[in-house]
Amino acid sequence: MPDGTAHGGFRPEEIDTGTPHPARMYDYYLGGRDNYEVDRIAADRVIEVHPQVRLSARANRAFLGRAVRTLVDGGIRQLIDLGTGIPTSPYTHEVARASAPDTRVVHVDNDPIVATHAGARLTDADRTGFVLGDVRDVRSVLAHPTVRRLIDFDRPVAVLLLAVLHFVREDEDPAGIVTALADALPSGSHLVLSHATEEPYEEFPGGRVDVTARDGVVNVYKNATATLNLRSKARITELFGPFTLLEPGVVRVPLWRPDGEIPGAEELNNTIFYGAMGRKD
Repeated sequence: MPDGTAHGGFRPEEIDTGTPHPARMYDYYLGGRDNYEVDRIAADRVIEVHPQVRLSARANRAFLGRAVRTLVDGGIRQLIDLGTGIPTSPYTHEVARASAPDTRVVHVDNDPIVATHAGARLTDADRTGFVLGDVRDVRSVLAHPTVRRLIDFDRPVAVLLLAVLHFVREDEDPAGIVTALADALPSGSHLVLSHATEEPYEEFPGGRVDVTARDGVVNVYKNATATLNLRSKARITELFGPFTLLEPGVVRVPLWRPDGEIPGAEELNNTIFYGAMGRKD
């Protein structure tokens, strides 16, 4: 059996199509079709109060691509994508293998429907696996047989937390998740993180928080499988914990090592994700 099909299995009753799920809503923002009516209704409510959410999703997806290419160009050949979401192409392993075909990738998500789509996508993908697991229990994820089979923890590993930790409440200890990752990873490993914020872009003249839009978006996610927890740039920086930030630090995602035209201040203000990469020394 190819590595890509092994995700541990799940029971049909675990599939919840009656509650919006952030991964499927995100798929809808990106123009995907792997979502349900309940997801589309919730996502449309977000779009109604914050029309730029699709801009943010696309910018975050582009950041993923640049970050993965940077990692493999730097010699990283092992990736764990936590909260990977619906496998919209190019998927993480596809980006990595465009530059380094020998890269091993484990995709992780807590939605059984994501597991179904990922399993179908990864059926013929060698050196790739999917784990049905939750970032809130990262130690169990790292101990999963699929992870242990594919990832050599004696060599550097890159962990991706793209648009994930803002679905972890403070009482669920997002900083502790990063600390647990750092404890498990060898020197030379990397953390890539993006996170939603309510802060205006600091270089946008007259930038301010749109309280109505912010509260409207947050309220939609109160009825989803995970709440949305917006954080400041300072708090997002703190979440890197023992990982040393690499240039250019924590920035709006289009500004992280751009490979094309840099958006203007207004577009950056409407792109609500900060992103960065850190290294464990």
